[in-house]
Amino acid sequence: MIADLAMQSPLLTPDDIVREVRNLPSAPKVLPRLKELLTDGNSAMHEIVALIRLDPGIAARVLQVANSAYFSKGVRCFTVDEAVNRVGYVEVYELVSLAVASQVLVRPLDVYGIEADELWKLSVAGALAAELLAQRTRQDRDVAYTIGLLHCVGMVAIDEWALRAGRKLELKNTGFPREAVESERAVFGFTQAETGAALLRHWDFPTSMSEPVRWQYTPRASASQAKMACLLSAAKWLRSAVCTPKGEKGPVLPDLAHLQPLGIGAMTLQAMVPEVAARMTAVSSLLDDTKSAFDLRRYAFPAQEWVQQPPRAWDAGI
Repeated sequence: MIADLAMQSPLLTPDDIVREVRNLPSAPKVLPRLKELLTDGNSAMHEIVALIRLDPGIAARVLQVANSAYFSKGVRCFTVDEAVNRVGYVEVYELVSLAVASQVLVRPLDVYGIEADELWKLSVAGALAAELLAQRTRQDRDVAYTIGLLHCVGMVAIDEWALRAGRKLELKNTGFPREAVESERAVFGFTQAETGAALLRHWDFPTSMSEPVRWQYTPRASASQAKMACLLSAAKWLRSAVCTPKGEKGPVLPDLAHLQPLGIGAMTLQAMVPEVAARMTAVSSLLDDTKSAFDLRRYAFPAQEWVQQPPRAWDAGI
């Protein structure tokens, strides 16, 4: 099947794929809470920002609008916080309302065998891990968070393309670090990472964000963004360790050459797993508990304030 599909699409490029995708689906957990915040006149903007940071679809849309010619006035912004302040409450409300109205589009990625909730967990855990690594390695935390949040967008684009093209396609995911690279190259000649980078460029994201996504599988090959690409690679290991179900074997350790530009070793990376797990536990608990107050400030502050959060059970296989 893979060989047949490869022969059917010999001239397909990442740009051909992304033309089929205008918006990302939004997480069913986040949208209801965000909609409730936006309809409450007493909600603080930092609470709205904190929830938007947990949804790849809404975050990408807000950043895209904020960097449009109308809002940007030639000055780009790279973070959700700045983007929300730039476009304003009304525009954010309209974007979220549109996402709520189209929740029927929230579906599994059949091409990759990934459920919608699993994709959300991988995206948010990747974002939290990238933010923590950026703090430890003195890189831009907000840029790292956004890259971590959107590192899977290429999968969404490929799945959407397959659906619209009527292609029955199953790509084999071997887990970290290569994931579905071999299957993707066999079918398309390129990977979801290259597709994701093309999608970010299509949305006018800067090179500092699109390039790390593009080179996430071979981070040191990036000519201009190798350090941030290495950070993303390490963040993906952390997110894989945290998201591995208890009792299953965790991911193999990343290539030490990919950690070298960050100035950290394998033991330092392993020590970060409980902290990322704690952040995910706090986020998941907040969204799952419909009776709780919107105390989003718990994870809107630096990582030290998470230390007291109890870590979720995890099996990193180390």
